[in-house]
Amino acid sequence: MTFSKSFPDNFLWGGATAANQLEGAHDVDGKGLSASDVFIFDINAPKETWLDQWAGMTHAQVAEAQNPASKKYYPKRKGNDFYHHYEEDIALFAEMGFKCFRMSIAWTRIFPRGDESEPNEAGLAFYDRVFDTLRKHNIEPVVSLSHYEMPLTLVTEYNGWPNRKIIDFYLQFATTVFKRYRNKVKYWMTFNEINCVKHHPYVSVGVIEENHPALEQAKYQGAHHQFVASALATKACHEIIPESKVGCMISYQILYPHTCHPDDIQACEDAQRVSLFFSDVQARGAYPAWTERMFAAKGVELQKERGDDEILRQYPVDFVSFSYYMSSTVSAHPEKLEGVKGNLITGGIRNPYLPESDWGWQIDPKGLRLALNQLYDRYQKPLFVAENGLGAVDVPDSNGEVQDDYRIDYLRLHIEQMQEAIADGVNLFGYTWWGPIDMISASTSQMSKRYGFIHVDQDDMGNGTLKRTRKKSFGWYKKVIASNGNDLS
Repeated sequence: MTFSKSFPDNFLWGGATAANQLEGAHDVDGKGLSASDVFIFDINAPKETWLDQWAGMTHAQVAEAQNPASKKYYPKRKGNDFYHHYEEDIALFAEMGFKCFRMSIAWTRIFPRGDESEPNEAGLAFYDRVFDTLRKHNIEPVVSLSHYEMPLTLVTEYNGWPNRKIIDFYLQFATTVFKRYRNKVKYWMTFNEINCVKHHPYVSVGVIEENHPALEQAKYQGAHHQFVASALATKACHEIIPESKVGCMISYQILYPHTCHPDDIQACEDAQRVSLFFSDVQARGAYPAWTERMFAAKGVELQKERGDDEILRQYPVDFVSFSYYMSSTVSAHPEKLEGVKGNLITGGIRNPYLPESDWGWQIDPKGLRLALNQLYDRYQKPLFVAENGLGAVDVPDSNGEVQDDYRIDYLRLHIEQMQEAIADGVNLFGYTWWGPIDMISASTSQMSKRYGFIHVDQDDMGNGTLKRTRKKSFGWYKKVIASNGNDLS
């Protein structure tokens, strides 16, 4: 009996981005404000507060963001100006040999408020140009329908996804772009990191958590409506684009019990499946039985319409995708142990066996092999690593070049673990590095938290020439793709 660590011949190597962090041009060609356009960056604020918005948006912040006279800096309205640089940027991706490019369509470019009856033609035309440019370079688009970009109007006037009306608005958006790009896009994802509603409900389901009288109810009701919307979008996509593939997408951290004490084992199991039930619903088509106990403990009573469960059962996703940046350690008594501030998803306990990034994310390549095996064992559906990357402070040398060997090392170690998972029998068909070009950080709204193979001359306050230059990792990833993952030297 033989096994192979080789990547499939048609493996989709590429990079991943999000419209709200990349495009800029927030008021160009009729675009409306999105939920992410509310996040500010204040370089004078203490660094320990930069995550506060991500963890909890306030009514005052949302109101001020809608005031044209506001003096605050909103980085995601600027992005790295991909809107005007897409041809140059895609040409650089093609130079690296990208087989695919994961991106999102900004809902607010197509329906600026979210509740219009007719789409914005200028927004549709922009993505026509982007997809045509990708196709010219033989790059397969992988498109997220919703990547933390719901129209702000749906937050302020409809109270977000807990309102069932949002399902209809989302489906109108989804079917509009399915029909428009039916000959240009094959791979779709319905919601980015759908399980992260647990930690940041504002940007995930449009719920402003400040003084919310029933926050847990709102979060999980919003998630239920997203599950229904995802299933109906999957149905519509298969009908409109018969050869399409639709996936779910979760944020996945492998969790380790802090000790072998049974209480730690149970705490770890409980925490892990709270994340996985989101992909359970989308990939298996039903809520796991144990969620009844979870909802009871949280005081949540889901409001379902007749037929919802049948919709979930009939229209599961075709593949499961996920982001993987770190692992985390769980204890039944975390208050007694040293935490990890950089861990956005679970909080977590510091793992003494793992190094950390500049932002305190504990780096665990072997956890990626574990994640791939766990997800494939659980779902028996093709897997796609939709995000994996290293945010770092990149300092150009005297020649203006970034010698980012630390990024190359990170990527090499994770690719090696994907090879191990393939040898284990996992059906893995794609990998997109987050993000191939420097752009605004989702969590801290910084530009200086850089992930890219391509450096963008722009600082945290939006100053700079926007010049694009190749980092050392650019040439290394190009070699990896050309060898289909065989040359990692």
